[in-house]
Amino acid sequence: MAKRIVLRTGEALVEGALDYLCAEPEIVIGELDGPVGTALATLVGDQVKGHTKVFAILNSDVQVKPVTLMVSKVTVNDSRYTNILMGTVQAAIANGVLDAVRAGDIPKKKAHDLGIIYSVWLDPSILKVPKGKIDHAGLFAVHREATVKVIRKAMNDEPDINWLLDNQSTVQHYFHQQGLDGNI
Repeated sequence: MAKRIVLRTGEALVEGALDYLCAEPEIVIGELDGPVGTALATLVGDQVKGHTKVFAILNSDVQVKPVTLMVSKVTVNDSRYTNILMGTVQAAIANGVLDAVRAGDIPKKKAHDLGIIYSVWLDPSILKVPKGKIDHAGLFAVHREATVKVIRKAMNDEPDINWLLDNQSTVQHYFHQQGLDGNI
C-alpha cells in the first residue's frame, strides 16, 4: 500500500522570454478523503464572480487525474483573459499534471485518490498584447513546465529545511530587492 499523502504544498516560478510568459503556481496536494478533499469540494461549491474555480482538463470533457482545481490569483473580468486562462493555461496545467504522474512524482496508483488545489497566475499584462500576437506555444510550455516543477517540489518536500537555513541570508525576494534599489 502506498504511503498516505495527507497534505503537501509547493510553489514554483518559471519564466519565458517575454514578460507575460511567466508561471508562478502554488499548490496543495493530498488525499481526497482528508483536508485537501474537503477544501477542494468547498472551493468547487463556493464560486465567486471574478474568481471562478475550474478543473484542469485536456478538453471540454476530459478531466485529468489527480483531480486538479484551478483557482485564479487574479480577478478575472475580461473575456479575452478568461479565454486564455481557460484555454491555453488550463490545457498546459492538465498536461503538466499528467507529465508529473508519468515522471513518477505522483504515484500512478494514487492518481484517483489525490486532489490538487492549484493557485494559478496569468500575468494581466497579456491583455496589452495585440490579438493574434500572443505566443500561445510559449505560454503553454511555461505553464506546463511550472506545473511539473511545483508538483515535484511539493511531493519531495522541497526546499528542505536544512537548505533553507543554510541559504536564508543569500536568497532575497525579488521585489524586496527592487524596493531596496529604489526601483519600486
